[in-house]
Amino acid sequence: MVSPGFIEVDMFPPEVDNPDHPEAARFRELLQRVATDYGCSLLSFDVDHGTVIFSFDSEELTAEILRILQDEQ
Repeated sequence: MVSPGFIEVDMFPPEVDNPDHPEAARFRELLQRVATDYGCSLLSFDVDHGTVIFSFDSEELTAEILRILQDEQ
């Protein structure tokens, strides 16, 4: 079995430095809803100085998010 990778995105100002910060918590809820829609789970979620690091147990969802992020660049 292949282990899904982590996605790391600079998303918030550096002051958002905790997964329990209200902005981060709202984003985590969004990720959990997306995971449910894809029939998978959010495996990890952390925030470090505005950078969000998360992973799912779905390679399909991880790949889709990476495609979206690449299109935005």
